[in-house]
Amino acid sequence: MDPYCLKKLNQERRARRAALLLTDLGDGRDRVIKEGDPVAGPLGIAINQAFLSGGSTVAEIDGRSFFLNVHLPPPRLVVIGAVHISQALASMAKIAGYDMEIIDPRTAFATPERFPDVSLFAEWPQDILQTRPLDPYTAVAAVTHDPKIDDLPLERAVNAGCFYVGALGSRKTHAKRVDRLKSLGLSDEQIGSIHSPIGLDIGAASPAEIAVAIMGEVIKAFRARGLRTALQLEKTA
Repeated sequence: MDPYCLKKLNQERRARRAALLLTDLGDGRDRVIKEGDPVAGPLGIAINQAFLSGGSTVAEIDGRSFFLNVHLPPPRLVVIGAVHISQALASMAKIAGYDMEIIDPRTAFATPERFPDVSLFAEWPQDILQTRPLDPYTAVAAVTHDPKIDDLPLERAVNAGCFYVGALGSRKTHAKRVDRLKSLGLSDEQIGSIHSPIGLDIGAASPAEIAVAIMGEVIKAFRARGLRTALQLEKTA
């Protein structure tokens, strides 16, 4: 690999941005393509599909062979609230291959005894998110039911383009949340991207079942991210 390409790949990895090393198998030349970089035609469609799947592949384009080596940031799940649902989510996220973090300033809930082997921050979300910013490869689930804790990270998550943003609460609770988020400057479209009630509609009742519903919706959102863009590229190719 060209040392310059390696340097660029490492820069993207450190910044938690997706990148792809495109190698022309005919002449061996390669280049780094960042997710979102414009690439026209069938090659652009193949690149976008590779980013969506996360799997490296060989593409045959106009009689030429290209190796698409994809490097995606590990998906991250940030849970706002050290509650019973979060305890169940911790083991599910680990099985699904997600790095999970829990943020809750309530020290009576955010304890290592309740959350062993989990990145736990017993601080206010606005303080933690200054040093651990959200990004498009992060999912955020707000489950405290406390506006003082939940609202700001929801606003940050939407503005950061997180692939999933969900909030616990009934439709009545969410209606009040909508008014608060509007006061923080979010548009109707942005607020509409928040999943509430949170989780897939499977009739979940217990904390463990709600955790299953949340994890399922997170995985669904991750696998569908950017799909609309890919379809648009296919139509215009």
